[in-house]
Amino acid sequence: MNIKKYMKEARLTPDNGDRIEYMSLRDKMASNALVNSQRNIPGVACNYDADITRLIEVFEKLKNDCGYRLTLNALMTKILVEGLKEAPRLNAHFIYNHLATAGKLIIKKHIDVSMAICLDEDKTFQIKIMHLEDKTLKETALLIEDAKRRLEKTDLDDVMFEVSRQRLIGELTHGRILSPVCQTVCANVGKGKVNNLAKSLKSDFLKIIGKKPYYNPEGLRPEELNEGSVCFTNWGTLYDNLNANITYVPPIYPQVFMFGVGRTKDMEHVYKDENGNLQLTTKKILPLSLIFDHKIGGAADIMPFIRKLDEIFENPEIILTW
Repeated sequence: MNIKKYMKEARLTPDNGDRIEYMSLRDKMASNALVNSQRNIPGVACNYDADITRLIEVFEKLKNDCGYRLTLNALMTKILVEGLKEAPRLNAHFIYNHLATAGKLIIKKHIDVSMAICLDEDKTFQIKIMHLEDKTLKETALLIEDAKRRLEKTDLDDVMFEVSRQRLIGELTHGRILSPVCQTVCANVGKGKVNNLAKSLKSDFLKIIGKKPYYNPEGLRPEELNEGSVCFTNWGTLYDNLNANITYVPPIYPQVFMFGVGRTKDMEHVYKDENGNLQLTTKKILPLSLIFDHKIGGAADIMPFIRKLDEIFENPEIILTW
């Protein structure tokens, strides 16, 4: 092997015929958030198998009678909110300094749920549904539907550029200079540069002074793409025959909790009847993943949330009061 070929192998240079995909602005934002999460969050994952057999019966009846579009996704969002009311330390941001080994937990006043919403082209965007702590089930469902509608009318490149710029300014105000400089250079030069960024920069001054709106007023606002107080992810909506559960995804820094929902499964269940005889029945089981930042404490922090889940699934008629 000559030196030229040796250096090519060492750099893992693509071979002829390999297809290269460069990261979009959305990919860069998501990757940055996930890398920060992995670096900053010692996570713990707890799997919760929810018996929703009776809940589904109540839900289907309510869905047919309520007069608005009610989805299981909206119901699970409301269940998440009710659980967080019992466990407010999970509805928080944790700001941590590695050098000083010190930090602070900011328990949020409002419950702002970040959730992934799918577009027609199978792309997902993380959107913040805001101030859900005092919303009814109907209001929660309508807010989610409204977010989907406005997402379709949003110039995502323009809004994501504004969010990205805000985050760079935030880095600079904290005295971190190298990362913003590298991000700015990589976004403007090279094969992985962000398309149409120069056009956005031309009107940057007008955006700052507010002489004209830089986003569609009927679309999403930049703050709706920022991190919420908690993250909700629903893999179960992506594939009807999903046979996999979320085992671990780091919460999005600086959030401390992620609520993951899988796909409902029909599972056989053995029980004893009133005469002590073994009987076989089928139950609907919904796999849930409860993932939290261990820095906030131990398992005691998540127990109030789990007890609330138990209460809801054992007494599903409670959703009629929401």
